[in-house]
Amino acid sequence: MAILPVPGELTGPYWEHARRHELVVQHCAGCGAAWHPPLPRCPHCHSADLGWQPVSGRGTVYSYTIVQHATHRALAAEIPYVVAIVELAEGHRMVANIRGCAPEDVHIGQSVRVTFEDVTDEITIPQFTVER
Repeated sequence: MAILPVPGELTGPYWEHARRHELVVQHCAGCGAAWHPPLPRCPHCHSADLGWQPVSGRGTVYSYTIVQHATHRALAAEIPYVVAIVELAEGHRMVANIRGCAPEDVHIGQSVRVTFEDVTDEITIPQFTVER
């Protein structure tokens, strides 16, 4: 049993790009602002003329926690794991897991890069790994 996102009208394009191993943020055609997570209108000028803009997938750990207690039985085998706020090189922040290293080796300011976890044929989840 896995906990998977359910793409909707607002988030569907984000998940479609992720399925193609592309990391994107929402972008306003009106004022040029970009942000994450997706919103129905631009948080700067309130335009509904929105699109998607690729980002580098490189960033740093802004904050994190090591999860020691499964909040859902589907996550029990993952304990312990790291949930982090990653600040992308472009300035956007996103919540993701840090994979590929021991949880105690993660620290604030650490360089990370996106990796993509193909969970099903339809769902790919952006995760981050430590830059070495």
